[in-house]
Amino acid sequence: MVVDVLYFAWLRERVGQARERVETEAVTVRDLVAELAARDEWHAAALSDLTAVRVAVDQELADLDAPLAGAREIAFFPPMTGG
Repeated sequence: MVVDVLYFAWLRERVGQARERVETEAVTVRDLVAELAARDEWHAAALSDLTAVRVAVDQELADLDAPLAGAREIAFFPPMTGG
């Protein structure tokens, strides 16, 4: 499966790009994170503390165990606060 992976804020800075197209065998978001972290030190650094990362699958907030079947876009971003 091929998915577009988007990175926002400091994740984008650590990975060194805002978007990439990834061919993956991942079944869940957690599997995808493991594949990405194994790619290089930049991905590993960006995804090393998953308590500081939120994820959206096809623009819907999701958790790390969310399935990727049929997904087209996965976005990683830091938690946001509002007020």
